[in-house]
Amino acid sequence: MKKNLLLLAATAIAFASQAQSDKEPYLTQTLSKESIKQVNVETSGGSIMVQGSNADEARIEMYVTANGNITGISKDEIKKRLEDNYIVKINVAGGVLNASAKNKNNDWNWKKSLSISFKVYVPGDISTDLSTSGGSIKLGNLNGSQVFRTSGGSLKIDHVSGKIDGKTSGGSINVSYANDDIDLATSGGSITAENCKGNLQLSTSGGSLHLTALSGDIDASTSGGRIDGEDISGELSARTSGGSVNLRNIRASLEASTSGGSMDIQVAELGKWVRVSNSGGGIDLQLPAGKGLDLDLSGNNIKTDMLKNFSGSVDNNSVDGKLNGGGVPVKVHAGSGHVRLVFN
Repeated sequence: MKKNLLLLAATAIAFASQAQSDKEPYLTQTLSKESIKQVNVETSGGSIMVQGSNADEARIEMYVTANGNITGISKDEIKKRLEDNYIVKINVAGGVLNASAKNKNNDWNWKKSLSISFKVYVPGDISTDLSTSGGSIKLGNLNGSQVFRTSGGSLKIDHVSGKIDGKTSGGSINVSYANDDIDLATSGGSITAENCKGNLQLSTSGGSLHLTALSGDIDASTSGGRIDGEDISGELSARTSGGSVNLRNIRASLEASTSGGSMDIQVAELGKWVRVSNSGGGIDLQLPAGKGLDLDLSGNNIKTDMLKNFSGSVDNNSVDGKLNGGGVPVKVHAGSGHVRLVFN
């Protein structure tokens, strides 16, 4: 049976508004008696937060501000603007919490617009489907399938496991202590990923990538920013079209590339392969000593530690052969840049 908790429309407003600020909710609805497995939230301009909590603390809060600043706006004016310009609904049906705030007028007046945000506190074993046209999205302490989109705000994910699919058209992304299947993308912001495990797909069209303490199958790419990584295990693919690449304590099968920046890479433990390429800049690569390697190096100027127990060809522009009887393939191509290979 469908239970309506809130319905705002042009003809009816059935709740009393409260004092407004970005720290005090306009409306709070208790959800402690509801069995919720799915949360769907949509708003046209505000932020969304979904946080795992105890069942007896389950609730949804709605925040309303005028253009991000409520100074001089009375409670009655906020209420009138909601009534005249928005359709806001919150309901629970069949274990699904639905919350939405939509502009109902085509002749939009920015001076009278409102920012309508939602904060949801529910038991952590739930799935979400969230979207906002301009605000940030935050998820914490959840386990399930999470799908979320914003046209311009940031994404923050902390202690979330399951299938994670998040996109923003321009904001930054920060993900920490997330597990399983993670797919996050932004069209312009930076991405910071820390202490995550599983299958990670991280992409940005223009920002930088900061990767720390990751394990699993990791695919990280940016169209123009730099890549910094440390303490990564499993399989790592790190690509940038124009920035530098700096990687430390890599214990993984590694593929790294850039079209123009410098590359400084330290591999502490070899995986199945090492593939490093740079179309225009130099490459400094450090590998574990005493390992069997199939070396294929090329660049404008190649410098290496003394190659003991090596069979093959060596000159200023290429190294091709087997080290210590051969083994892990190591392909390093620097184009017009230098290659410096050392062993630790």
